[in-house]
Amino acid sequence: MELTPLLEDYIEKNSSEEPTLLKELRRETFLKTTQPHMLSGLLQGRLLSMISKLISPRLIIEIGTFTGYATLCLAEGLSESGKIITVDNNYETAYIPKKYFQKSEFYKKINFILDDAINVIQRINEEIDMVFLDADKKNYNKYVEMLKPKLRSGGIIIADNILWKGKVVGNFKDKKTESIREFNSYIRSDSSLEVIILPIRDGISIIRKK
Repeated sequence: MELTPLLEDYIEKNSSEEPTLLKELRRETFLKTTQPHMLSGLLQGRLLSMISKLISPRLIIEIGTFTGYATLCLAEGLSESGKIITVDNNYETAYIPKKYFQKSEFYKKINFILDDAINVIQRINEEIDMVFLDADKKNYNKYVEMLKPKLRSGGIIIADNILWKGKVVGNFKDKKTESIREFNSYIRSDSSLEVIILPIRDGISIIRKK
């Protein structure tokens, strides 16, 4: 079955509605950024929210903030004392997530860090419950290698753009496609992890540490 625009619209209309603040953020992202397609969007956002609510995490690490849409979705499921550390190195768009985080009811639970993700991961000494990867694809393997020892048993890693516009099954040889293929193979071959790939938007991997 092909997921046509008409069917996707039906799915969105029959899924839980996104909060008003996220609607505002989505609109501003399309108005003021050059790559609005990087936004998680309604369907993926509601999936992130649902998984977070099922886990009720105390600590979420997000690598790749962009305009903060996914951050706010993930924050919906945080435990009462929970927090999310979200990391990005794009100073030019940082004003957008900062503005919407301040407007959010989760403002005190969000720690937005402008830095290289590897630097931030090295400084984390707490047990992690959930990770969302949506940044530079070439470092996905490295991020998981660094985060996995800090992730609790039963913890979840969600990785975005795993089907890379469908190029993972073609004869494409560009570096980003190869990086995604290598990551998918690496995760699948790790006996300490279990994984399922969902064909939502550009593909999402849900990875569980055993």
